[in-house]
Amino acid sequence: MVNAAIVILAGTESHADTGRLVNGLEAAKEFAENDEDELELIFDGAGTQWVEELEDEDHDYHDLYESVQDEAAVCDYCAGAFGVDDAVEDQGLVRIDENEGHPSVRSMVDDDYEIITF
Repeated sequence: MVNAAIVILAGTESHADTGRLVNGLEAAKEFAENDEDELELIFDGAGTQWVEELEDEDHDYHDLYESVQDEAAVCDYCAGAFGVDDAVEDQGLVRIDENEGHPSVRSMVDDDYEIITF
């Protein structure tokens, strides 16, 4: 059994950012497909912008996102800071605000999660 926290930090501005997103989603999918693993998929910082992008059914990676969307959560503070509150609401994603509006990395480490950032 593995505890993994995949944190998407890459924004939406470049081809490299898209590559980091896809790699993160593929890694999340691999963990999600193993029933023995625990997965946290967190969109944080500029990564919160992907929530709105991936909502579009015509987006190249919409289906990949949908395959792990049930595991997804969003930094509460960053969703507001990057203007994606409506998309987060529309998708019913969990907002994480354990550490002054942000996810608590320390808490995940304390819970024996491996934290992998993209």
